[in-house]
Amino acid sequence: MRFQILGPATVLDEDGEPVALGGPRVRALLTLLALDAGRVVAADRLAAGLYGPEPPEGVANALQSQVSRLRRALGRDLVEFHPAGYRLAAEPSDVDAHRFERLAAAGRQALVAGDPGRAAGLLREALELWRGVPLADAPHAEGAASALEELRLAATEDRVQADLDLGRHRELAAELRGLVAAHPLRERPRAQLMRALYGSGRQAEALTVYDEARRILDEELGVAPGPELAAAHLAVLRADPALGAPAPAPPQRLGLPAQLTSFVGRDQELAQVSARLRAGRLVTLIGPGGAGKTRLAVEASGQEPQDVCFVSLAPVTEGADVPAAVLAALGVRDALRPAADRPVDPLTRLATALAGRELLLVLDNCEHLVEATAELTDLLLASCPGLRVLVTGREALGITGESILPVAPLRLPPPEAVDPLDYPAVRLFADRAGAVAPGFAVDAVNAAHVVRICRALDGLPLAIELAAARLRTMSVADVAARLDDRFRLLARGSRTALPRHQTLRAVVAWSWDLLDADEQRMARRFSVFVGGARPETAERVCGLPEEVLFSLAEKSLVERVGGRYRMLATIQAFCAERLAESGEVAAARDAHAACYLDLVLAADDRLRTREQLEWLARLDEESDDVNAALRWAIETGQVGTALRLLAHCACYWWMRGHRVTSADLAATLLLKLGTAVPEGLEEEYVTCAIVTAWRGEVGDEVRDLLTHSRTLLPWDHVPRRVEFLMMLLSMFNGPRGDFEEAYLGVQRTMAGLAPWPRALAYAGAAFVLQVLGRVEEAAGHFHESLARFRAIGEHWGTVLVLSGLGTLHQEQGDHATAYALADESLATARELKATTEIAESLCRRGDALQGLGRPEEARADYLPAAELAGRNGSVEILAWALLGLAEVALRGGAPEEARVLLLRARAECPDDWYSTAETRARIAAALTEIGDQVGGAVSDR
Repeated sequence: MRFQILGPATVLDEDGEPVALGGPRVRALLTLLALDAGRVVAADRLAAGLYGPEPPEGVANALQSQVSRLRRALGRDLVEFHPAGYRLAAEPSDVDAHRFERLAAAGRQALVAGDPGRAAGLLREALELWRGVPLADAPHAEGAASALEELRLAATEDRVQADLDLGRHRELAAELRGLVAAHPLRERPRAQLMRALYGSGRQAEALTVYDEARRILDEELGVAPGPELAAAHLAVLRADPALGAPAPAPPQRLGLPAQLTSFVGRDQELAQVSARLRAGRLVTLIGPGGAGKTRLAVEASGQEPQDVCFVSLAPVTEGADVPAAVLAALGVRDALRPAADRPVDPLTRLATALAGRELLLVLDNCEHLVEATAELTDLLLASCPGLRVLVTGREALGITGESILPVAPLRLPPPEAVDPLDYPAVRLFADRAGAVAPGFAVDAVNAAHVVRICRALDGLPLAIELAAARLRTMSVADVAARLDDRFRLLARGSRTALPRHQTLRAVVAWSWDLLDADEQRMARRFSVFVGGARPETAERVCGLPEEVLFSLAEKSLVERVGGRYRMLATIQAFCAERLAESGEVAAARDAHAACYLDLVLAADDRLRTREQLEWLARLDEESDDVNAALRWAIETGQVGTALRLLAHCACYWWMRGHRVTSADLAATLLLKLGTAVPEGLEEEYVTCAIVTAWRGEVGDEVRDLLTHSRTLLPWDHVPRRVEFLMMLLSMFNGPRGDFEEAYLGVQRTMAGLAPWPRALAYAGAAFVLQVLGRVEEAAGHFHESLARFRAIGEHWGTVLVLSGLGTLHQEQGDHATAYALADESLATARELKATTEIAESLCRRGDALQGLGRPEEARADYLPAAELAGRNGSVEILAWALLGLAEVALRGGAPEEARVLLLRARAECPDDWYSTAETRARIAAALTEIGDQVGGAVSDR
């Protein structure tokens, strides 16, 4: 994780996405711990930093409460308890303040060592870490904040000194005037301003700066200028060469368009372009239409210290006219009467004009002229050693020495972003919206709409600007609500823009028209994928070689993320329209559904083997498309495909805790089928019914169908096709009738079972023996089951058995062993990333902690369990967690709080699942106890 405290406190996870932290006290605690990352911070120091000189009564408990909240946000492992205080278990290099100090020190060392280039780079990198007021969320840490501000100012002065040593006098004068105004009594910035002005040929102004400094120092402090300022004054008077010669004439900017709007969100890319241009002679910016390649090229060109010639190739229609367009931009015209020996060939004239010249040539929008642009660039770079070339287009030129820099859409906030303005896409929208709707600002009221707009438009700058422009006549909420018809909504752009940039449709259509027939077929068929695809999957579904997909990637119609390819939503919407026009929708969607049915069948067989983690990860990346395939099969009445897809997803959904979406899909299919069970698909039908029940509350029609499903298979049915149904049947129906007979039935079926069902059968027998009170035999069967699950490398079954063993010890009063087993099952569930099992293990550990007399620790387990279970729709675990919280409250003398929690638990707990019988009994007992305590019956108020 990365911790940012040079501004509002923020934590970024390994994917660079922000972690939700909570309220101001939690952020203040994080700030204080991050300041000493990796070291123990005393509790009293933390309390003083959180509450100031007048802490509240019970400050220790208050501090512990904030630590608990921070642990819930970051994970217990990151916030460690020590007898002397608390420690953030992170490296100092993970905290921006520490990285800033290290980079600033290295920059100063490089400056002292006489390496201003390296110094300037290090110091810029250090200063770019600042996002606002340091330690903004820790108002009582004034001393540390002031020290950081002083370091920032010193680093700024060092960076200015490095730039002066590099001869950048002209660029620094304005910045230094701002520094002097902000810090009028600091002498170093004034001396640097004198040097910058002198180096810019402004000697008189440099002397004026000294006179003003002398006056202010005398009036404010009664002192004369110090040695540094006095030395700068003397050097200007003597025209000392060490100050730098007067600046040369400014570089030419031929054809470089002036910009009317601010440049937002591309600082990192701008630095990358500059670095690439310093390192090589040909840089190509590639990306989809509307990504902002031209604007980035303009900004990068404006920072170049040498001459620049900007050539827009958009109006050029023929490759043969490219050299002439460059000549025109350079101002090289044909002679009225060319001599016989004067070169008239455009390429020759161009090479002659650029020979011996130091110039950056920008060739913008060359995607329709790639071959001609590549040939011209190759020739000019070979014949003009002082030439560098910056190209923009939707694909690379493909010549030797080319440095390719993809220009991606702007970084997007997650839907629940704490501060959306931390993200460039939102800042761009706010900036452009403010231009058309004065006073507009992103606030708590409209932030969700703005985030939705930016995410729906993939962070494409042009699309965001077109959306912001609609605020002239529409509200933000209206714009967000109309994004399903984005091409109609975003149909009004700048009248002076190129036609291809005036509407969103025109941007994509321009790229589409440059594709050949196979590329267009691949693009429109690829639009059926929801979450992108691997190349081999795209080849099968789209019916074209994967090389065609690679060609689309080269032309920025799809992007490669890891080993998968995906379309931006805007391009996908355009291609989906083309798919509908082609009449291929049904064929493409059927091919998609057949492909994902095969994938699910292959994956389901491996989810209960040593390959479990690998195939869970594979289904994670394909989950959206599996759901889309299932929806299509349901919509088009392909009940056999739909039932098989759903049934063989059940194991994956259960292990991953995907309850809500899967239950909704199952309910839709179950209602479509009614009581008509397709022949030969009884197992799949029953699985569909059980998945429907995962939501807990169902309507009467669905409840009748669930009752019907229970009559189709015996409780001890051994599945032939849907192996995971063996577990689901036992969990929802339980053994019917006599438990002794149930145990004998399980024993009879064991011998002929495959490894996974047999390991599960041992666990089932153990649960039955547990009910019968045969504890030693139950423990033996649990251990046999555990050994078998471990032998086949199956994590989920291991969690199941560890949980069963833990309950067995809990019932015997051995709470310490129950705690250890719950802790082990929790670690295994986390390795598996099985959210339901994580929540269940937390509840089991909470129960053990209650038995050990540690209610606050138990509460700290029940809280995240309730959050996890509520988020993924695991109603039985949510009921258990609420029950645990109620029991802690009841033992702590808060019967009214316990009553509210118990009533919530009772409402959430399914009343027709075999596996929830114990939870229902505990809820009833606790409600009865509350009634006895208050001397009356429990009401449902």
